[in-house]
Amino acid sequence: MKFSMIFEAQMADPTPEHERQVLHDCVEQAVFAEEMGFDRIWAVEHHALKWYAHMSASEIFLTWVAARTSRIRIGHGVVTMPFGYQHPVRVAERAAMLDVLSGGRVDIGSGRGATRQEMSMYGVRPEDTRPQMEEALRIFASAWREERFEWHGSLDIGPGAILPRPVQAPHPPLFMACSKDESLRLAAELGIGALVLGFAGADNIRHLRAIYDDAIAGRSGERLVSTEVNDHFSALCPTIVLDDAERARRIGMRGQRYFAESIAHWYGDGPVPDQRPDAGDDAAALERGRERLVAKLHEAEIPVTPSDTGTYNADHAYGSAEDAIAYVEELRRIGVDEVMCLVQMGTVPQEACMETIRQWGEKVIPHFRAAGDE
Repeated sequence: MKFSMIFEAQMADPTPEHERQVLHDCVEQAVFAEEMGFDRIWAVEHHALKWYAHMSASEIFLTWVAARTSRIRIGHGVVTMPFGYQHPVRVAERAAMLDVLSGGRVDIGSGRGATRQEMSMYGVRPEDTRPQMEEALRIFASAWREERFEWHGSLDIGPGAILPRPVQAPHPPLFMACSKDESLRLAAELGIGALVLGFAGADNIRHLRAIYDDAIAGRSGERLVSTEVNDHFSALCPTIVLDDAERARRIGMRGQRYFAESIAHWYGDGPVPDQRPDAGDDAAALERGRERLVAKLHEAEIPVTPSDTGTYNADHAYGSAEDAIAYVEELRRIGVDEVMCLVQMGTVPQEACMETIRQWGEKVIPHFRAAGDE
């Protein structure tokens, strides 16, 4: 089992001064994660989603971290792939350059960038996001494998060379963000790793793992994007771990409430998230948020799934190191290949983030290394 961290650069009170501090705080956390034995960091890419994610140029963030580390893998989790955001050749060139300079440590996750806000910033049409994401993945896999490359699909490219060539042959591992059953099936059919949201809890992760495995077992191979198949299943794990377990739970649930409200704002027309450090009973607020969403989906005659309401489930790795170990043990039994820790949430103070990383590095990760989960 592998252990990683994911960075959104999320923040309450997003003044320019606080924004700068949070970005530097994320770098400090990522560098410390290597020291504490984590295997990988992931950085998202989002655009104009104030409060939710200020990580708009993750290739710069990852390069900055790569220059200050030597071992930890550097993951795009994810690159927005529709062509309006960026040309696939440019993404391939940037990723190869970072792979060379980092000594072959890059991973590439793909995503659609399908919020109305983001699409409006770049002139992307909703109906183009899924087919262009898949085509971009196929372009990457071909461009990096061939010394002289050309492509004739919805884009006409080349002939020419992608320079430099990546260190990892034939190319860096490919992944895809997956939040629903159909996206898991697509990732399996394409032969790429799954980055799964884990807010809905272990039972939902078990369901998603089964979907992924069934699709892998049943695929014909006709839709594989590359000769290099990556069947890696990574699950999000919201976590705050402190010596004071009750304080960790309070901080964690407050952070998760802010995260949930930020998602609801940009993905579901909810209000601006409550930015107060202490906004009352966060567990009750999460439950109320879940109930409101369920009512809204029922009203629209949309079937409710665990992933729809998952951000409101507070049963995660919050508390002591022993609490985190117990939760990760459940993920291990499910068959999760990688536990992707979400520590940096908008209201979580830097000292709690750093202490959580330390607790995982000194207590949680060694528990599973000792059990043979390398």
